[in-house]
Amino acid sequence: MNSKPRVALTLLCCCLGLRSARSADLDAAPGATRLVIHADEARDVISRNIYGQFSEHLGHGIYEGLWVGESSPIPNTRGIRNDVVAALKKIRVPVLRWPGGCFADEYHWRDGVGPRTNRPTMINTHWGGVTEDNHFGTHEFMNLCEQLGCEPYICGNLGSGSVQEMQQWVEYMTFGGISPMAAWRKENGHEPPWKLEYFGVGNENWGCGGNMTAEFYADQFKRYATYVRNFGDAHISKIACGPSGDDYHWTEVLMRQAGRQMGGLGLHYYCGSGHASHSATRFDEGDWLFQLRSALHLEELVAKHSAIMDKYDPARKVALVVDEWGAWHEVEPGSNPGFLYQQNSLRDALVAASTLNIFDNHAARVRMANIAQMVNVLQAMILTDREKMLLTPTYHVFEMYTVHHDATLLPSELRSAEYRFGSEAIPAVNVSASRDNAGKIHVTLCNLNPNAPAAVTCKLQGSQAKLSSGRLLTADQMTAHNTFDQPQTVMPSDFKAFAMTANGFTTTLPPKSVVVLEME
Repeated sequence: MNSKPRVALTLLCCCLGLRSARSADLDAAPGATRLVIHADEARDVISRNIYGQFSEHLGHGIYEGLWVGESSPIPNTRGIRNDVVAALKKIRVPVLRWPGGCFADEYHWRDGVGPRTNRPTMINTHWGGVTEDNHFGTHEFMNLCEQLGCEPYICGNLGSGSVQEMQQWVEYMTFGGISPMAAWRKENGHEPPWKLEYFGVGNENWGCGGNMTAEFYADQFKRYATYVRNFGDAHISKIACGPSGDDYHWTEVLMRQAGRQMGGLGLHYYCGSGHASHSATRFDEGDWLFQLRSALHLEELVAKHSAIMDKYDPARKVALVVDEWGAWHEVEPGSNPGFLYQQNSLRDALVAASTLNIFDNHAARVRMANIAQMVNVLQAMILTDREKMLLTPTYHVFEMYTVHHDATLLPSELRSAEYRFGSEAIPAVNVSASRDNAGKIHVTLCNLNPNAPAAVTCKLQGSQAKLSSGRLLTADQMTAHNTFDQPQTVMPSDFKAFAMTANGFTTTLPPKSVVVLEME
């Protein structure tokens, strides 16, 4: 991609609409951006689970970020912070992955149930070597999901745990009859079984989860997954550890050897940081382009892994689950290096919005994704400092994009203007569009060019909907971010720079911006 930016530009523009550019309406002068939205070809539903979250026992992601305990002066409900829950409910978190991550394959669930004063401690060897008191365990996590109104997605310990341990955890959570595990759950305060739809059979087993080969893990997955039982009328979707980035061999082996036993295959991809600077907030335009180009590379990964999955699963019964994704910068100065606490700027907002556009456009295969991570870790929605809390630019993208939850994808074709810096270039604009159950059409657009506005001409094919409103996320500086002293530096605002045409609309996207347009 570095050596052939113009070729990459063409390919990416075609792929972002999940179709080849075939419309004469895309013909445009150099520097112009043309868009065709096929409202008459709606078919695939954008699962709300694409907007899922991930919370690992890592740094202050759980302890302080979510869990403060019932005796804390910070207002809480059964030990979980009220302010954080209220904020997360506004982005309608659909599904939450827990307890890891690398932590999952050293976590033994029995240590996290029962009276908290009796729970043994453990060393979190992956993240800072700190001692965990196990006060946040299965009951606390399920209570968090109930407060958020989201589905739990639990990742089981395949790396260092036994088949029996995994089987009994599922029984403990989901069995409604008479058994030792069900009796123990009731003794610990929860009479009815919980509903559990998603269970990960290991995590990153090619790395921190055991350094396994694809062939060995495929056999282990089948063995462990056999004992992830469906009790009563439950049907648990078993998510297999998928590839890291462009490891297509892993996907080939897993789909060939175990595709029939899985409900989803997990893909992990982090787009990293800048090139010269890895700081979340101190970077130049070269770093800006480097990271956004890395984020757009996910389009190629999703397309190629999906093609392999199509070979073995043409009916697309197995979901591609991108259950770890996001930016990964240096930790903030003065913080524990193992806690992965980083700030979150407008650049991260554009990473998130562009990535979500990619997932939307691949809704036929991508049916869950979980950004890393929800609070205080990596590309977080929320940052806390004791009793204080702030919302990040990425949070605001997730709030703006709630309009796509369970809406029907409207296929689109895009020919984007080019954003160039030095010898490198990427498409300036990316997009996704959907129609919700009320018939409203929403179009989400990103302008990745930090210097120039992007004029967009759109043909809306098969609909007479009219633009009614718009929202904008941008800031004066590409490094703009929210702090505890200035928590509203990057905030959504109303957007009105659009006009209807005879067969669509025109709009001008400000530099470095995310725009959501609504039509009815």
